[in-house]
Amino acid sequence: MSPTDTHVFFLNRISIRRNQVVSMDNNHEQDLEELELFQKHISDRFTQLLPTTGEEETLTSDDISDQMLSITWFRKLLDTYLCCESEFKAVLIIGRDSSQFSKPPLDRLLPEHLDRTVKALDICNAITNGIEVIRHWQRLAQIAVDALEQRPFVEGHVRRAKRALNTLLMSMTGEDKEQNAHAGKSAERMWSISRRGGAGGAVALPAVNHNRRAIISRSLSSNFMRSWSASKQILAMTTNLAAPRGGDSTGLGLPVYLMSSILVLVMWTLVAAVPCQERVGPHFQLPRHLVWTQPMIVLQEKIGEEWKRKEKKGTSGLLAEIQVIEKVAQNLVEFAEGFDFPVGAEKADEVAEQVAKLAEVCRKLEVGLGPLQLQVREVFHRMVRSRAEVLDVMDVVAKINTHVAC
Repeated sequence: MSPTDTHVFFLNRISIRRNQVVSMDNNHEQDLEELELFQKHISDRFTQLLPTTGEEETLTSDDISDQMLSITWFRKLLDTYLCCESEFKAVLIIGRDSSQFSKPPLDRLLPEHLDRTVKALDICNAITNGIEVIRHWQRLAQIAVDALEQRPFVEGHVRRAKRALNTLLMSMTGEDKEQNAHAGKSAERMWSISRRGGAGGAVALPAVNHNRRAIISRSLSSNFMRSWSASKQILAMTTNLAAPRGGDSTGLGLPVYLMSSILVLVMWTLVAAVPCQERVGPHFQLPRHLVWTQPMIVLQEKIGEEWKRKEKKGTSGLLAEIQVIEKVAQNLVEFAEGFDFPVGAEKADEVAEQVAKLAEVCRKLEVGLGPLQLQVREVFHRMVRSRAEVLDVMDVVAKINTHVAC
């Protein structure tokens, strides 16, 4: 059964079972079965994101078509998040007695999860800005490709390529802050968040009068302050993120903890790959005794190994396509600095091979960044809608409790 079929089957199964009239004992057994199945789906999906033994050897190669941390891989990661999120809502809300939301541990865990969601919305906005920066890098790389594809090599073409590549490398190391800021502002204009809908992809939030929802608009409608940090935002998301114990480990506290963990992991991985002001911080700790955490822990460790191997000190990120651009750009700058006309046949072939690699990765970015950006936007919208749905249930419970107290 494909992941999509499994996802649809799971949602249908919960919907049908919750509509059946059964005893309290059967209800408890069904809840345990659903939680177990939910955890299995999480484990299976994240296991599919891990490279196989043979694929691990390709992480350092230039073949990035489907390798870990490539654009294709990140689209799979975001698909995984969206599937997990919809199953989480099914477990938590569909056919559920809403009075449980006002009882421990949900009365504490749900507000904490919703607060993490608001922080994740900020990170999605930063990722969108980062994708615009990568577009800027792709344009600079394409200038170099166009110049060095000219034959024969002449000083004017090489000089033009060198200027573009030096600007590219400066931008990747964070030295060209003005250019990066300009690219980021174009994304902010396109992705501005406000209560008004409108052009440029603005998000229309649900028309409700609720202070907790208004924080989304306030949080993302303005430009990021210089003191804003994606790593600190993720660190704040891990506050109070602890695995449920005792009786809570088999209750509704478990799926809330699980979904919060997935949310933090996905945001942490995005920040590691896409330029977001700084390098990613240390990953958060997941309990090793839970089956569904094992593939997530392996994923964290592999990304951490990539950071150590590359010894990153700048802001370029771990996206596989970025790594190829940086490597090839450095090689071509060395050629440009030592350029002497005429170029020998052997050297010309070597440069042509490097230019072909750069042209190919530019093509991959041209094709892949748009769909990736749209997917980040879909994740953003899904989080806004899901947050509103949970708040609606909590509002209903609050009104019932107020009426009973009166």
